[in-house]
Amino acid sequence: MAFVKEQSAGYLANHMARLFARGLQARIRPLGLTTGTFPALLELWEQEGLTQRELVERLDIEQATMANTLARMERDGLVVRKKDPADGRIQRIWLTAKARGLRAPALRAAMAENEAALALLSEAERAQFLTLMRKVIAAERGAETADPI
Repeated sequence: MAFVKEQSAGYLANHMARLFARGLQARIRPLGLTTGTFPALLELWEQEGLTQRELVERLDIEQATMANTLARMERDGLVVRKKDPADGRIQRIWLTAKARGLRAPALRAAMAENEAALALLSEAERAQFLTLMRKVIAAERGAETADPI
């Protein structure tokens, strides 16, 4: 059986992700944001005070990648790290006023990109598409934690 990239879920998902990222980058660049920091901001806008490890788990990225992302976010004045009052070995990540102020325009930009990308789909197709993506993500996460055979 030959590999046909147009019939490969992985290839298509990766290609679509790159296109979404390119569109989102164009929309959030004027805000001083990047697609590299956007996922962490989404998590922190929902719940501040997470640890680096919690962000790694929520975003399914490598520890080193998260460390670099947080260093850039700190440099850019988006987050501060503070020692946990109960356990000084743990640092928690807190948004700055600058990052909090970017929430509304950044979310509008993301919603506009989603709307543009899904414009050719009906409401029912959009709902089905999102449901199927969540199923695939859940299956992939389950496969990561499953015992090797």
